[in-house]
Amino acid sequence: MHDGCAGPSADGKAMADKVRMMGFAAMPMPAPLQITCSNCGSDFEMIRFEASCPDCRMTYAVTPCSADDPAKVKPAGIDY
Repeated sequence: MHDGCAGPSADGKAMADKVRMMGFAAMPMPAPLQITCSNCGSDFEMIRFEASCPDCRMTYAVTPCSADDPAKVKPAGIDY
C-alpha cells in the first residue's frame, strides 16, 4: 500500500530511500529551495527531490508533500 508522504521525517537516509523508491529522486521540484549545507556551510539551490552539496557531496532529500519547506529537507550522508 502506498503511504504517500507519511514516513521517516527525521531520518535523512530513510527519506532519501523513500524518495528513490517512489521514483521522485531525479524529478524537478515545483520550486527550487535555497539550502545551507549542514556539513560544510555552503549554500546551494536544490532543484530536485534529492540533491547533493556541490562542495562536500552531502546528499539531501525531501518528499514531494514537503518540498515547499526548507526545514523538511534532511541530510542523508556524504555520497549517500
